[in-house]
Amino acid sequence: MDMHRKKLEEVGEAEDQRPSPSSLIWPLLLGERDRCQVMPAMEEPTTASVDERGSNKDQGVSDDTAHQISTDPWYQVAFVLTTGVNSAYVLGYSGSVMVPLGWVGGTVGLVLAAAISMYANALLARLHETGGKRHIRYRDLAGHIYGKKAYALTWTLQYVNLFMINTGFIILAGQALKAVYVLYRDDGILKLPYCIAIAGFVCAIFAFGIPYLSALRIWLGVSTVLSLIYIIVAFVLSLHDGVNAPQRDYSIPGDHTSKIFSTIGAAATLVFAYNTGMLPEIQATILPPVVKNMEKALWFQFTVGLLPMYAVTFIGYWAYGSSTSAYLLNSANGPVWVKTLANVSAFFQTVVSLHIFASPMYEYLDTRFGSGVGGPFAFHNILFRVIVRGGYLTVNTFVAAFLPFLGDFMSLTGAISTFPLTFVLANHMYLKVKQNKLSTVQKGWHWLNVLGFGAFAVLAFIAGVRLIMVDSQTYHFFADL
Repeated sequence: MDMHRKKLEEVGEAEDQRPSPSSLIWPLLLGERDRCQVMPAMEEPTTASVDERGSNKDQGVSDDTAHQISTDPWYQVAFVLTTGVNSAYVLGYSGSVMVPLGWVGGTVGLVLAAAISMYANALLARLHETGGKRHIRYRDLAGHIYGKKAYALTWTLQYVNLFMINTGFIILAGQALKAVYVLYRDDGILKLPYCIAIAGFVCAIFAFGIPYLSALRIWLGVSTVLSLIYIIVAFVLSLHDGVNAPQRDYSIPGDHTSKIFSTIGAAATLVFAYNTGMLPEIQATILPPVVKNMEKALWFQFTVGLLPMYAVTFIGYWAYGSSTSAYLLNSANGPVWVKTLANVSAFFQTVVSLHIFASPMYEYLDTRFGSGVGGPFAFHNILFRVIVRGGYLTVNTFVAAFLPFLGDFMSLTGAISTFPLTFVLANHMYLKVKQNKLSTVQKGWHWLNVLGFGAFAVLAFIAGVRLIMVDSQTYHFFADL
């Protein structure tokens, strides 16, 4: 069996040597003179054959993990990425992106943010095998290139990013649950903080039963169906409302100062929409050849995968203008059962999406504190997940109920971590690894990205904090929005 798998890997490596259209385009796009430069490794790569977890040790894969790696075909990884970009967050982009930016700014921003996000993610994917070893975590890659301090800083940024994304997912799930309740009883008894608590509990139950990212498999298909349900329903209901509605107001609301901060916050939301902040962890699950297969997954995400998001974002803003709700289904009118179906679908899809973005934290906890003995469904391993993952999601849920301002969380997350991780760090790491292969112009281009996105991250952070402070004064903590 081992020899058979090794043969398959050798075939994959041989295929990777043959030129393809993407192999000719990508070096030009990424500014490479050569396909790849390998830096001296911090650790000697292992040379053993494929182990029982499926780790490709001939490529120097890190095996210090309790989760599965090198097991998934590229299309499964593509669906992981597409699940993230078409999560129930898409129901908020009409209000959080288009309303502050308007038709021109919003449309240009969405397209431009997709292009620069694709570029930055491609840079990062190309660094996965730096030093002859697969780096299965973002912090491992940063630590290999920069050292221990960068390892710790990257880890901090990444988990702040993922914690805030997961907090937003729980807020989203709570909003969907409350929307269902209001359809049948608008008596104010079931408040948003209660719905958020229920959402957190359901997310925890799901986390107990799915041990690692690769185990999602069929749930990715379920998630895709759920996404299509709420996107199609939101699209159709918004189209119907737009056709029958009077003239809409598309002017950007607010005074001069608030417009400036809203624009910066919307720009942060744009980069939040496309990026995971955990690309190395997702790439770790993919089968060799890891760079080529990751490129396929990224192309799928940034082409076919974006169409549903664009459709629902533009139609929502067209139908309701500057009055579009931060949760599109709250603006839409239609049969109760149809809106119920859409909100329930959004609720359960959010549960799956949260598990994807929580998986790096789960991997760390399982590897660092788990027993490492027995299968993932051994009783003691299930009990461990209940205690540890349950505790993590309890904190997430409390923060979500305490500050249930979804749009503000998207802006602040983009500022604090998405900009640094996806744009600043990715460009600088690529510059450092490839510096002897880049021309002066190419180096200048990467430095421009580093400094420009770094400055914008500071501005976006200020705007995000201001938005939360304003909303906290307008409403209150544990608000029933």
